[in-house]
Amino acid sequence: MLKCRTVWKKLAPLARDSSTLSRQSVRRAGLTNGSAVRVPAAHMSSGSAGGGGENKLYVLLVGAACLGGGIYAYRTVKGDQQRYMERMAEISSRPHKAASQKTTVPSQSEPPAVPEPKPQAALSSEEPSPPAPDAEAAAPRESAEPLPADSSPASPSVPSHAPYLLIGGGTASFAAARSIRARDPGARVLIVTEEPDLPYMRPPLSKELWFSDDPGVTETLRFKQWNGKERSIYFQPLSFYIHPEEFNSAENGGVAVLTGKKVIHMDVRGNKVKLDDDTEISYDKCLIATGGMPRNLQAIERAGEDVTKRTTLFRKIDDFKSLDKVSRSISSITIIGGGFLGSELACALGRRSTESGLEVIQMFPEKGNMGKVLPEYLSNWTTEKVKKEGVKIISEALVKSVNYKDDKLEIQLKDGRLVKTDHIVAAVGLEPNCDLAKSAGLEVDSDFGGFRVNAELQARSNIWVAGDAACFYDIRLGRRRVEHHDHAVVSGRLAGENMTGASKPYWHQSMFWSDLGPDVGYEAIGIVDSSLPTVGVFAKATAKDTPKAATEKSGTGIRSESETEDTAVSPVASSTPAPAVEQHKDGYGKGVIFYLRDKVVVGIILWNVFNRMPIARKIIKDGEEHADLNEVAKLFNIHED
Repeated sequence: MLKCRTVWKKLAPLARDSSTLSRQSVRRAGLTNGSAVRVPAAHMSSGSAGGGGENKLYVLLVGAACLGGGIYAYRTVKGDQQRYMERMAEISSRPHKAASQKTTVPSQSEPPAVPEPKPQAALSSEEPSPPAPDAEAAAPRESAEPLPADSSPASPSVPSHAPYLLIGGGTASFAAARSIRARDPGARVLIVTEEPDLPYMRPPLSKELWFSDDPGVTETLRFKQWNGKERSIYFQPLSFYIHPEEFNSAENGGVAVLTGKKVIHMDVRGNKVKLDDDTEISYDKCLIATGGMPRNLQAIERAGEDVTKRTTLFRKIDDFKSLDKVSRSISSITIIGGGFLGSELACALGRRSTESGLEVIQMFPEKGNMGKVLPEYLSNWTTEKVKKEGVKIISEALVKSVNYKDDKLEIQLKDGRLVKTDHIVAAVGLEPNCDLAKSAGLEVDSDFGGFRVNAELQARSNIWVAGDAACFYDIRLGRRRVEHHDHAVVSGRLAGENMTGASKPYWHQSMFWSDLGPDVGYEAIGIVDSSLPTVGVFAKATAKDTPKAATEKSGTGIRSESETEDTAVSPVASSTPAPAVEQHKDGYGKGVIFYLRDKVVVGIILWNVFNRMPIARKIIKDGEEHADLNEVAKLFNIHED
């Protein structure tokens, strides 16, 4: 009815003009005959002879207008009714669609999508730089497992243009997408990833997933955190994202993910990229978050197919599934590498060895576990801890060759020792993925690897880099490249903010953590290199000084979720008197290790000390010399029960 009234308002002036024209015609006809003719204002049909034609024209015009208005109103009402019925049918069919999707998901039902985060508050004067990630970015809230990748259409429609294009589907890309949407709620963000999975967190692949009691953990990818809460490794369920086919039509924008696609070429001048299927996508702003690829030993690479197919380079979900399956069907497995990943996997598989009789061997060129990071006395103590987990340690081991003989892999060491095993896990570091550097004309750092970026993580106009692939300038510690979860979160978030015009510099000192099971864990920040002078202050640990107790207290599962979102103000030192610096005792329950360069603290490890990272970050940020680090250790309250 409203549309009919609108139509009549448009036709009414036409009717009035026609009436006026008819009266004027009648008057002109009367004057021509030499006599005055009075035309009634209300009765057009009483005009003089000869005026009937105009009256008929008037009637026809008004009738046609009314008829047209009626037809238009009828069609409008009919169309509205049809659209209403279609909308109701769509709404009524949603439960059936949801039910059909649930049949393909082996885990619990999928919750509603988590709403976009609100824009962050203004920065404090104490830390005039981008804040650390919030809980949703570091480890979003509990979410059900998304649908498997093969449940999506085989050849999804690829958008030809993306206002925000994110290359890589890891933590940095997801953090950037959330940051972009927080500042630009209507933004359309497209993530392109080689992996078949939606964005997920990598730390649980070498930590909590191995301690799950669920025999189907490789399918559900759900685990109990140290705090007892269960969650999925995926940041968000499938319902959080929009389908690529709806990318251009989504009313409020959203985040779409193209899985199983690789960007092979970048045209920086033309602002477009080419995929491995020759599809081209143009962009306004682009983030490179391609991460890295696991390194391998040359001795393994040149050994032949029989060796390489019995070797795991641990990085992705498929690697976790494959290693879990292999470890249940063999009698011996050898982990090469004594760093974070190698030691975590050794402890995880070592616990399994007590149940299944699996022989777990860990070998590395250093004298002890994490020898490149921890001071020697603490590395030796950690090595003994790993041995108690059921792991056979072979230290100072340099691999000379690997062969396959009599259904066994034979690892020949340079000192003559020979190790026989069924499977090898190579955990010897990460190589940043800079394949796009040549076509994009981007600079790769010759010392640290990765794309060189400025303080705002920008490589070139409209191109940013975040995560493992970014080589950035640290205003305190110089140029660096960091390969940890917290750095991926923070750098991804900052890149997203700067892609929307924030122009913020990167100042954040990212932290990283490692757990040797639920009872021993440490968190580190800055440059932690065992070749630097160190000072350690230790105290007796209590039952609450474990990763499990720390997460139970904070209510978080990923420790960086609580460690990085706070900023430290001037901390108050503990009044409890501290004992002398301890460096050569048999037990190291909890403590703080300071790493020095030119008498200035450049790195800190918190050993079974949790929820104190903001204090460590402030100490490094201040960059001051300290006459007595024993006094500085009081700031962490390690001597309080």
